[in-house]
Amino acid sequence: MSLDRRNILECAGRAKRRRRFGSNVLYRTRESSRPARIQSGVALRLPPHSTKAVALVVFLLVGLLAVVYVGIPSTTSAAGSGANPLRAAPQSRRPQRKVATPKKPRIDYTKFSHQTHAVTQKLACSACHKVPSKNWKEVRKGDAAFPDVTDFPEHASCLNCHREQFFARERPAPLICSNCHVKNSPRDTSRWLFPSLGDITDPLIKRRGLVSEFGVGFPHDKHIDVVGFNPPRPGRDPRAWFVTVALQEKKDGPPKSCPVCHETYQPQGNSSEEYVTKPPKNIGDAFWLKKGTFKTTPKSHTVCFTCHSADSGMAPAPADCNVCHKLATPQSLKVDFDAKLAKTMGITDATILSKWSRRISAGAFRHEGGEHPDLNCTGCHNVPTMNTLDAKTLKVPVRSCGGPDGCHITATTDDGGALNSEIDQKKKDPASVCTKCHMTFGKEGIPENHPQAIPTPKPKAKPS
Repeated sequence: MSLDRRNILECAGRAKRRRRFGSNVLYRTRESSRPARIQSGVALRLPPHSTKAVALVVFLLVGLLAVVYVGIPSTTSAAGSGANPLRAAPQSRRPQRKVATPKKPRIDYTKFSHQTHAVTQKLACSACHKVPSKNWKEVRKGDAAFPDVTDFPEHASCLNCHREQFFARERPAPLICSNCHVKNSPRDTSRWLFPSLGDITDPLIKRRGLVSEFGVGFPHDKHIDVVGFNPPRPGRDPRAWFVTVALQEKKDGPPKSCPVCHETYQPQGNSSEEYVTKPPKNIGDAFWLKKGTFKTTPKSHTVCFTCHSADSGMAPAPADCNVCHKLATPQSLKVDFDAKLAKTMGITDATILSKWSRRISAGAFRHEGGEHPDLNCTGCHNVPTMNTLDAKTLKVPVRSCGGPDGCHITATTDDGGALNSEIDQKKKDPASVCTKCHMTFGKEGIPENHPQAIPTPKPKAKPS
């Protein structure tokens, strides 16, 4: 078959495909029965598979153009910045990891915090505590009763913020209830004894052992010359012995105000029983706790509200809680106390253990011992510098153990001073333990203030 090369539009690729699929149709001529509007052109008659191939080629070309179009801005930017576009590495999108939100620490609602409510939430004391409480006449009977805070806040003051905790599905009862109630059970609604009722000793009311968050800021210097001590008179209110207020002139001698708040705890008096617990038979000169060692501190508002009452109008008033009660900052001070020795002695009294474990001066000092009861309190305690919120200011200076008559500190050891003797022994044998005044401090070296407390010996008078 001879063909006119002018009428052949078949390329080499198409000829190859034609031979592969066995097609004999090469082209269309002008004499073909096509519509008039397209008969002027010469075209090939393509097989069905060729149409799909053309569509695939067109699709690939469009895709290539799209890729080139998208890459133009990045290439231009790279060229503008001085970077080599041929070496630019394609940026791949990495899946972003979701940052886990830290969980809030779980709040223990069984431990009430005044720090959270008063400082963080800035709630006033009156937001929860009502002065006086509804049951103040039932807590103290008869003439001993006075308007006071005698019970925990009511539920209404808690529900404003803690409704969710109050109605939590916790069995046998919501945990938050244990802050005020003895048994966390709906069958027993009894409450703990309110912490400020330290003078109440009702065996039917249980007291919860806890460490208060508050310290009491009491200005001793403002009370020492105002408050006086008088015994009760027959027929008068038994509380009248506590306080007599008068603007007194400063006089020499022991102040009358100290016994109003501070009494000798468990005094020996005229009893033959000297020790708090029975000592071993071979006690010898070893230390064993004796009665009358400690002084009491007020544990209720009984003394305070004798003067600072709603009737007297003397500031601060009973409702001004934050004037005296301050959130205490923990202080880590060394104490002259041996817990193991106290356990060996069988000391279980809460007042003794509390007082003893806070002694930062002389752990073995006894207020009732020797001539101590006859001494002026201000001879040892420096009232103008005392700050009850700062334990360091309550430390008794060692110089006070000397006194005008020598007492435990003398100019020389020959004069009989106990401190002089202990220092001499410590110098000879550093391993020796000072036991006259101390329990644990005596094992340490000699403090600088101890030798400084020894007065300079007076020069002997020359014989005439």
